[in-house]
Amino acid sequence: MEATLWQRLDEIITRTVRPMAERCDEESLFCGESVRALADAGFMGLPYPPKLGGRGSSYESYVRCVERLSKVCPSVGVTYATHVGLACHPLHAFGSPMQKESFLRPMLRGDKLGAFALTEPEAGSDVGAIATTAELDGGFYVINGHKIFITNAGRADIYILFARTGGQGTEGLSAFVVCSDDAGLLISAPQRKMGIRGAQTCELFLRNLCIPADRLIGRPGDGFRIAMETLDGGRLGIAAQAVGIADAAFDEACVRLKERRQFGRTLEHFQGLRWKAADMWAKVEAARQLTLYAARLRDGGKRFRAEASAAKLVASEAAVWCASEAVQICGGSGYLQGSVAERLYRDAKITQIYEGTSEVQRMVIASGVLG
Repeated sequence: MEATLWQRLDEIITRTVRPMAERCDEESLFCGESVRALADAGFMGLPYPPKLGGRGSSYESYVRCVERLSKVCPSVGVTYATHVGLACHPLHAFGSPMQKESFLRPMLRGDKLGAFALTEPEAGSDVGAIATTAELDGGFYVINGHKIFITNAGRADIYILFARTGGQGTEGLSAFVVCSDDAGLLISAPQRKMGIRGAQTCELFLRNLCIPADRLIGRPGDGFRIAMETLDGGRLGIAAQAVGIADAAFDEACVRLKERRQFGRTLEHFQGLRWKAADMWAKVEAARQLTLYAARLRDGGKRFRAEASAAKLVASEAAVWCASEAVQICGGSGYLQGSVAERLYRDAKITQIYEGTSEVQRMVIASGVLG
């Protein structure tokens, strides 16, 4: 099964993802064709049970999938990871039977795309500062607020949205299912970004959005726990994306080292540059193995929060460093718009920011090892 899985993924990458990567970046064009190809091939529910419409593969397989996609087009990688790792998990782990049947099943089949609406203008790393409110009125919740930096927004059919149902701080947060056609959900134009331009990012404006009370995920006040557990797994998706970017940068640098001639020989014969390649390979492989290790812990039902944060920290730092070195090795050619190295350099930076900044990852790791 796994061999067939990777063969099918490689076909999608060759036929759809790779040919569209440059255009998606240049035109800020949503990578919809690639997402549709992944959905048609059954990848959108990869690590979830077949009885719910998933494929029943391991989380490790999902992580490997994100890496392969991201090596060619990081925009596809994060669009896919947002759906599988962030939007589907809350419904699978905490959703009611009705929610799993009505919302999760079509998401796992690839019929509907998901998004994760947590971040707000004054609530990024500080989730407890969320100001969006959800007030119970009879059999409905009325939601008002503002979300920013929402990946897949404007393309998603289902949003996992966090709002305040109780008092201040993290204990008053709850999670909800919001559909794209719900009255009161307003979506901004796509935001212009430095990188991952083929992934659509928008703001959400919630204006007296009224949803049935049975759209509450779990119980009132479960929101923070749902968000943190979801982000543990989601960070492995971003770690895998970062590994893919770093590996692509390493490959681009190696091509340049083998082809470019200066002072009568190719660059690969200069010791200083050979050491750069060695350092790049070591960082890529270290990040990959740490990411896979954390995924295996998750598959085994073991605690993996600190390991997931370590994977994201190490992988994102590797991605930024390797992309920078790739531009340096490619020289002026790597600085030109349209070059692979230039695109990877722009794409890499966000991996140190979203789903928890590198500073937040260090906080999580320190808490795990020191208490």
